[in-house]
Amino acid sequence: MAHPTFLRSLGPLGFGGAPLGNMFRTVSEAQAEETLHTAWESGIRYFDTAPVYGTGLSEHRFGHALRMRPRGEFVLSTKVGRMLLPNPSSDGNFGPFVSGLPFDVEYDYSYDAAKRSIDDSLQRLGLSSIDIVYIHDIAEDAHGTGWRPLFDGAMKGAARALAELKHEGVIKAWGLGVNTVESCERALEQADPDVFLLAGRYSLLNTPALDTLFPACLSRGVDVVIGGPYNSGLIAGGKTYNYRDAETEEVAARDRLAAIATRHGVDLRAAALQFCEAHPVVASVIPGTSTPARVAENVALLNMTIPGAFWTELKATGLIPAHAPVPDPDTASA
Repeated sequence: MAHPTFLRSLGPLGFGGAPLGNMFRTVSEAQAEETLHTAWESGIRYFDTAPVYGTGLSEHRFGHALRMRPRGEFVLSTKVGRMLLPNPSSDGNFGPFVSGLPFDVEYDYSYDAAKRSIDDSLQRLGLSSIDIVYIHDIAEDAHGTGWRPLFDGAMKGAARALAELKHEGVIKAWGLGVNTVESCERALEQADPDVFLLAGRYSLLNTPALDTLFPACLSRGVDVVIGGPYNSGLIAGGKTYNYRDAETEEVAARDRLAAIATRHGVDLRAAALQFCEAHPVVASVIPGTSTPARVAENVALLNMTIPGAFWTELKATGLIPAHAPVPDPDTASA
């Protein structure tokens, strides 16, 4: 089946919605609104969110910011796989999200739940359509060693529902939103997804997607959206790696990258974004942020000039694979 390519017309930079669901810290409504306004004014036109981000909070905020925008001028994605159940006594804390809305979270990857979840998302967003729907976190990191039977059930349930909705024109594309390569490879074996949102598995610090998944996606015409290009903060100077406290060796690897970047006068964050964007299978890179200033920084970083000698040294020292695509020397994204 032919796969849509509309994401590639929007430019390489999108907006990841987890931080606006109060990921790790509370964000005020005013700040969330200003951040999304800045993203729009900066030319960003792809926005990704999910029900679990703040147990509905991120979707509410995205809808508030986007519902008055021309609907044909942006692409919106959300996710299925978790249902939100009202609970008046909930404190809104779930996983890394704090002070969200008063709902509990229940995993459900069934056919009926996927359709109900989309209806619920449309209500929270205040919009009449969603462009891309990802099956969320159907992987070992979320479900442990027993994830494969759950995955197979999701392919017969949620994936079947999304494929039907695409055929009916209700959505434009579907895929997985996960943090593992194996789930994406398994989906290619069992179904016909259009796009994967893969977080943290193709970055300057971590490239497990490079050798098997990306070639398979290229051969199938499946796009990849890269989430977590900073590995949830470590590459950008933070202390977390893939949503947990960074370990000593991970910090040391970041520091080796940073030292080479300093010698070449390169902002490591710019290198992180441009490295992800350089692979031909990547349709968009969606760093998450909760501040207007960081949105503007990300736009500038993607357009910074990086000397070819920087990439040459990273490959020569083995910090990135020798066969990994890198930006053309001395150029940046348009």
